[in-house]
Amino acid sequence: MIKENHPLSEDRSNLKKKIFSVVVSVYNEEQALKECYTEMKRVLDTLSWDHELIFVNDGSSDGSLEVLKALASEDQKVKLISFSRNFGHEAAMIAGLDYSTGDGVVCMDADLQHPPECLPRIIRAFEEGNEVISMVRTRNKSAGLIKNITSSGFYWLINRISDVHFEPNASDFFAISRSVAEVLKGNYREKVRFLRGYVQNVGFQKTTLEYEAGVRVAGESKYSLKKLFIFSVNTILCFSNMPLKLGIYAGILSGAAGMAVLVYTLFTRQGAPSGYATIVVLICFMFAMMFLLIGIIGEYIAILFTELKDRPVYIVRETANIEHN
Repeated sequence: MIKENHPLSEDRSNLKKKIFSVVVSVYNEEQALKECYTEMKRVLDTLSWDHELIFVNDGSSDGSLEVLKALASEDQKVKLISFSRNFGHEAAMIAGLDYSTGDGVVCMDADLQHPPECLPRIIRAFEEGNEVISMVRTRNKSAGLIKNITSSGFYWLINRISDVHFEPNASDFFAISRSVAEVLKGNYREKVRFLRGYVQNVGFQKTTLEYEAGVRVAGESKYSLKKLFIFSVNTILCFSNMPLKLGIYAGILSGAAGMAVLVYTLFTRQGAPSGYATIVVLICFMFAMMFLLIGIIGEYIAILFTELKDRPVYIVRETANIEHN
């Protein structure tokens, strides 16, 4: 008698679950880490996908590393990547993508302003066939008026001078499939970068989910207005050539102003405008325009110089529960 193998008779426990990689960037978040881990695990353990929780210690100077080591020793699903120094938030996210093994990857912050309750919605979006999931913040309780205004102004400006469309209020809270992660790992290795911009520009089937930013668990924001300004300038230079064209527009404006003065002089026959104040104002304006353009060109050259040096995006000092490099 021949025994037939029927799919229903197979041991379903052998079916491999999909893996969900959660990348958490950590910089001086000692007070928030235990609560972050607890909240993350509470949600992750309810998902239909298996998971790995990747904490990237971005050169913290407090006790964050010790807390993460303790978590990794207690839970094999907690993976630790620790940098040799502080390389920045974007470098930490890139390292998390490099070391992730999941079918889907999500990047989050350790302060719980990116709510773990959004993770089931992200899983559903993956199961519906989406490969890029942009999380758009509808409200940020902890951000002040100035930060909200500058953030809105930044997205307004970048969307008008760049060929790439950015989702307003999109944050570093995003999710991508394994195929998208491989594209980012292999092709988007710039030293001066805007990772959330690459995620929105890489293509693939995309969707947008809204969320309300939670209250920071502990500590304070690591982004000062100065850092945000530098970050915004680098983003504009990376995604737009418009600043380089300001010289053309300035030349056209100056030429038009010169023609206007010439026409005025010919028709009034009063000769060229004279006076010490007029000359000083004109010279100051032209020199200010010239130095502005030189500064813009210098910024582009600085970015080129940084890329040509080709230094590593990050340097890993130690890892825990990591089986590959």
